Amino acid sequence: MSKQEPTFALIDCNSFYASCERVFRPDLAKVPIVVLSNNDGCVIARSYDAKPFIKMGEPYFQIKHKLRQHGIVAFSSNYALYGDMSERVMSLIEAMVPAVEVYSIDEAFADLTGIGGLDALGRQIRAQVLRCTGIPVGVGIAHTKTLAKLANHTAKRLQSQTGGVVNITDPVKRDWVLRNTDVGEVWGVGRKMKLHLNAMGIKSAMNLAKADPWTLRKKFSVVIEKTARELGGMSCLELDEPAPLKQEICCSRMFGKRLVELQPIKEAVATYVMRASEKLRAQKSLCKKVRVCIRTGMFNPEEAKYANGVVVDMPYPTDDVRLLTQAAVGALDHIFRLGFKYSKAEVILLNLCQLGEHTDDLFATSQTAEANRVMTVLDQINVRWGRGTVRLASVPLDPHWGMRRELMSKSYTTKLDQLWSVACE
Repeated sequence: MSKQEPTFALIDCNSFYASCERVFRPDLAKVPIVVLSNNDGCVIARSYDAKPFIKMGEPYFQIKHKLRQHGIVAFSSNYALYGDMSERVMSLIEAMVPAVEVYSIDEAFADLTGIGGLDALGRQIRAQVLRCTGIPVGVGIAHTKTLAKLANHTAKRLQSQTGGVVNITDPVKRDWVLRNTDVGEVWGVGRKMKLHLNAMGIKSAMNLAKADPWTLRKKFSVVIEKTARELGGMSCLELDEPAPLKQEICCSRMFGKRLVELQPIKEAVATYVMRASEKLRAQKSLCKKVRVCIRTGMFNPEEAKYANGVVVDMPYPTDDVRLLTQAAVGALDHIFRLGFKYSKAEVILLNLCQLGEHTDDLFATSQTAEANRVMTVLDQINVRWGRGTVRLASVPLDPHWGMRRELMSKSYTTKLDQLWSVACE
């Protein structure tokens, strides 16, 4: 019995951040949207109709006039909303296909090997996600992951003709897409690589598919070799296994304004430790060391510059947020200096190990069963009622130093007091 040829689908949300903002604002259905980075710094996402006017990465303060001129609405990043909507989209996809690899917050690969009616399934996935979440998606189907990416790109580029679903498992359709796609649009081919390939006469995806893989490997890398083979129809990339556990966990943020006093920086560090410890317990790890860093802004020539960090050894491997916070906040006393305007703090949990991996001598102190129970209850409450429902007293509810997000939409799906309401007249 011959082995079935693998088949993949890439399901990618269209302009995901902007689409999330539109779900609960139907009045913006035909209004161009941009989403800003932390502290409303620069553009990190654009709706399709905003792309002709605004470039990615443009600083917000420089383009306010362009936004007004073209009627473009700007939003601060609302990661709670985007994360929750992503989970809803991925849950729907997982319920409709045998196996899924969540590739990023807004896209996932699905294994469709052995499944018939691929076009109908693609349209079904698209319709189900749109109906249940309001998020439009594109679906690309092919025999390799790289081709599925290319099919998805074509589904979005030619949405009016394709209906958002493109299946190129047929060689004739595959070759048409390859001929009509610039090599720079191929997954994994960046700007510099495109220039190198163009110099070799490789200008389209079809040129890359027909290039000699061994030559590409010797001249560039095994990654480009695999890309060429995948474009030619040979599957070299499988659905990834679950991601390995992190060996370090970092939480860092820019402050919403410069801080010159120690106390608000301690509040920020306590907040970051709480978030990092949640990730630590989620992967069932323990931490042996904590590194705390603070720094000023590094680009303003009128501000004095200073950066420093310190590593603290924990008395025993732990996931107890109380002990971790005490160590991290206490460390600030050794690195804080008066007279500077601080812009950022960072907390890194180091030397992580799993429960039962560390070996202690007979008399060594270890985390108590009581502490384990407290952390379990803490996480259960915060999962059920929302992050920060139960927190340390040193973690403020509404910090004045928090990220500047003056244009943020409501957390429609994650906060009871911000649920979507409909007025009846």
